[in-house]
Amino acid sequence: MTERSRYYWLEKIESPSDLKKLTVSQLNEVAAELRQFLIEVVSQTGGHLGSNLGSVELTIALHYIYEAPRDLIVWDVGAQAYAHKILTGRYRRFNTNRQYGGIAGFPRRDESPYDTFGVGHSSTSISAALGMVIARDLAGESHKVIAVIGDGGMTGGMAFEGLNHAGAEGRDLTVVLNDNRMAISPSVGALSSHLASLRAGPGFEKLKDSMWQLTGRLPQGSRLRKALHGVDAGIREMLIPGLWFERLGFRYVGPVDGHNIQELVRMFQWLRDIQGPVLIHVLTEKGKGYQPAEDDALHLHGVSKFDPATGPAKGTGGLTFASHFSDELLKLARADGRIVAITPAMIEGSALTEFQIEEPRRCFDVGIAEQHAVTFAAGLAVQGIKPVVAIYSTFFQRAYDQLIHDVALQNLPVVFGVDRAGLVGEDGPTHHGAFDLSYMRSIPNMTILIPRDSVQLRKMLNGALGMDGPVAIRFPRGSSPTPRPALETAPDVFTPEMLVSGPDGLVIGCGPILYDVLTVISRLAQERLNLSLLDIRCLKPLDSEFLTTLAARFPRWISIEENALMGGMGSALLEIIADRGLDVKLRRLGLPDRFVMHGDRESLLKECGLGPDDIRLACLNHFHAKPRRFRATATHLAS
Repeated sequence: MTERSRYYWLEKIESPSDLKKLTVSQLNEVAAELRQFLIEVVSQTGGHLGSNLGSVELTIALHYIYEAPRDLIVWDVGAQAYAHKILTGRYRRFNTNRQYGGIAGFPRRDESPYDTFGVGHSSTSISAALGMVIARDLAGESHKVIAVIGDGGMTGGMAFEGLNHAGAEGRDLTVVLNDNRMAISPSVGALSSHLASLRAGPGFEKLKDSMWQLTGRLPQGSRLRKALHGVDAGIREMLIPGLWFERLGFRYVGPVDGHNIQELVRMFQWLRDIQGPVLIHVLTEKGKGYQPAEDDALHLHGVSKFDPATGPAKGTGGLTFASHFSDELLKLARADGRIVAITPAMIEGSALTEFQIEEPRRCFDVGIAEQHAVTFAAGLAVQGIKPVVAIYSTFFQRAYDQLIHDVALQNLPVVFGVDRAGLVGEDGPTHHGAFDLSYMRSIPNMTILIPRDSVQLRKMLNGALGMDGPVAIRFPRGSSPTPRPALETAPDVFTPEMLVSGPDGLVIGCGPILYDVLTVISRLAQERLNLSLLDIRCLKPLDSEFLTTLAARFPRWISIEENALMGGMGSALLEIIADRGLDVKLRRLGLPDRFVMHGDRESLLKECGLGPDDIRLACLNHFHAKPRRFRATATHLAS
């Protein structure tokens, strides 16, 4: 008799239709296999661990009861959708999750018909699901639409807008609130407090069902049941604190144990036959079933490769750019009581934990509410406070109107620490910081600083807090390169700095990629091509006078940036060349006019023509040097 595989059930499930053949007891075995498989694969590939371990039973129950892909399941963010991917035909490919050329770490419509909406940012599911609901009704169809959103995602303003519209429409929509009491950081705000009171309160649905059954056994039960509809609201007032969701037009159900498959299956069976807007409140535990993740859900939300026996290690590698930024910010805040820190649900990601502990009255986690974070900072600045907003580049996009209208138009002194700029790697196109230079550069009154290392970053933060208008300091994910001394010392961080001087051509760059360029230039010098390297440092305002003087010395330039070529640093240089009539031929290297997919940074940089060999070949070609002793590579260079 052959030994049963560790993943006996997973190997049998090619689609949710196979799941439906199992008993509820067997579903519990599937859940156990899914957890073990998730830990095994994520330990090898990295990814979102805690949130996916917490949503295993919920995902199984959804696919057991609903008829996906006919019924549409819409995930919010998608950081909890790994089990969904495994159960919808991607089990055998799941070891490629987030890997270059493999499946994506978030739902993508072009990857599977079961991925009904592409996600990666928070609080979009209800709005998208409502759009699908109205499209269904216009087509005269009858399938179900289910939005799955976390309690953290529910703090985002867009979720409120979606709930408000959906409740007013009164259409058949199911919202599953997956409440694990955490986003990446612990959920904050009045809604989080309201959900906590719901968790602690009596179960209204259980009481109502009991009363319904009792009246059915009594004389004149039909009359009593009709009367129950009249007292329904009164009972809810007593038993459900706030009635917040019901007053928005949703029927509230729960809380339900999100790890009890039998109860989830029963609830979804019942909800499937209910018409109109319904919200089911499901309680889950982030990291469920894996002790290290249960003990430290914050640390194990998103992880790199690790040993499953011990869990991910803490504090490996050098200090990140975010750590240098927050450390310097705390030092400055100790000396200036007007400095406050603001973050949209990224206390840990933005390395503000120590600031929050030491200065709790001056550290504000506003939830997943980027728009509010920026306008809140503007309000503080109007009253003489010095707000510093720590925000990821990809999430800053969501507050573009507030940046223009509430901050820049009023020329308010708000400092933005724009983290995760450039290619972030395995999280892919929803998280790459590819556009911040482009979307900030066109805004009047903005100052944009781009440090190449931690020393520059700290100096820039000091300088930014002394300015009278908005300043953005752009830095990438990960550790800072070891700072190297410059060839020439520029007077301040707002002026360009020449890092290498050579007569044969000028390379202009910004950010930590300059350290890769330095290595390339050193190698080219050995091949008798001696180039100058300029760190632009301050992209706006750009020192056009200084660049004009360089045009007389260097008729050919190459620009290198980890930002979209459209509107970035290279575009700024082209504008100066055109406006001033400079006799300069510029070649631009940067991110192409398409969304860059997921994968390790080295592979992505090569794909975009920003690998060391690509930069070297571009320099040899543009400066008309004969290539020597190099390995040819495919390039994607923009002229």
